[in-house]
Amino acid sequence: MSPIFLPERTNTSVGALTPRQIVAELDKYVVGQAKAKRAVAIALRNRMRRQKLSPDIAEEVTPKNILMIGPTGVGKTEIARRLARLAQSPFIKVEASKFTEVGYVGRDVESMVRDLVELAVDMVRAEKAEEVEEKARQAAEERLLDLLLPPSRPPMPNEDPSALRDQHSRTRERMREQLRDGRLDDRVVEIDVVQNTMPSFEIIAGSSVEEIGVNLKDMMGNMFGGGRTKSRRLKVPEALKHLHQEESQKLVDMESVNRTAVDRVQQSGIIFIDEIDKIASRDGGGGHGPDVSREGVQRDILPIVEGTTVNTKYGMVKTDHILFIAAGAFHVSKPSDLIPELQGRFPIRVELEPLTRDDFVRILTEPKSALVKQYTALLGAEDIDLRFTTGAVERIADFAARVNDKTENIGARRLHTVMERLLDEISFEGPDLKDKSITIDEAYVERMLEDIVKNEDLSRYIL
Repeated sequence: MSPIFLPERTNTSVGALTPRQIVAELDKYVVGQAKAKRAVAIALRNRMRRQKLSPDIAEEVTPKNILMIGPTGVGKTEIARRLARLAQSPFIKVEASKFTEVGYVGRDVESMVRDLVELAVDMVRAEKAEEVEEKARQAAEERLLDLLLPPSRPPMPNEDPSALRDQHSRTRERMREQLRDGRLDDRVVEIDVVQNTMPSFEIIAGSSVEEIGVNLKDMMGNMFGGGRTKSRRLKVPEALKHLHQEESQKLVDMESVNRTAVDRVQQSGIIFIDEIDKIASRDGGGGHGPDVSREGVQRDILPIVEGTTVNTKYGMVKTDHILFIAAGAFHVSKPSDLIPELQGRFPIRVELEPLTRDDFVRILTEPKSALVKQYTALLGAEDIDLRFTTGAVERIADFAARVNDKTENIGARRLHTVMERLLDEISFEGPDLKDKSITIDEAYVERMLEDIVKNEDLSRYIL
């Protein structure tokens, strides 16, 4: 399974964004590909429109799934990922080639929905924990003070109980100030920590085994009471952090979290299916061999995309309103090689353009996460003042475009390999450099890359 991306929290109200504004937001991270951005912006806006409809009509309005066609490294995944972050929607990327037909060794297609729900639960739990952050902090602080300051002793016959309580309260407040100022950080306290007594279960590929493993773990965990407690001696900062987590877990209603997560997946989940071209039957298949398996995977994916109900540990999840974005290079096969039923479930098709040398210049400098900005910040962490001249950026783009033309065209990913090679010496020697101010100019780029690019065999291995 490919990486799962947790959406970033944004201050922008996505419901207020027009398609044009959505495209403008995507432009901050992805260069070019206007057609693809336009398609996903319309798809996202239609979700917002659907929320304003009456329930009976809204139920009938299904997402218009998108098929992105284009070579590797041109921005297909990044567009989908940034769209999900903008919409604050649960998002997962999967590779179609990792799935196998039911009955064969490999992951089954329903696992993509189960993984999406797991991610949504993490999202909602984090949001709820943020809401109770202050209460959890206060409760943890009180528990830690209880550990640091013994309870007030019973009053002696000739003592005033209220005076004794006041003295204890004043002492507690002084200790609270010391705790907040960090003056108690070296103190050690003893707290009870819950230990998980269950051995970890390996998740074996295949839906039934995955579900059985999860259910067994839950069932046996309940049988043994969820773990034993063990006393541990921790320094005050670590103990406070642990107590804060415990209090946060107590304050978050997990049943509500699970219900909200399932609903969010059903209403706004996004699944990005990459390498869909790898499961297309080539030249009509032939009725045997690998093409039969590819067609079998397509037929297994079909009901998920059409709309079905998947059993998860958090309950039944309907996939009718999940947005599916599929992508593939289609160098060998073509979209028409997919089974007709699956083709019909991706009515919106956009073709992404190969990246040019001018696109590389923009990718290096314009996006919020541009490579030049990344490396400047990365080396800046060691007080290295790294600067790129305009000419240097253009030469880097030239070299990347040339290597893509002469070897495999891997799109913008080529810039990563070129930049790593270019900054190899600086990255290695950076901590020991006396002169922390470095300017990358055309001459430096030529010196570091020219010989490698000229030698085609060498560039295949290094760049």
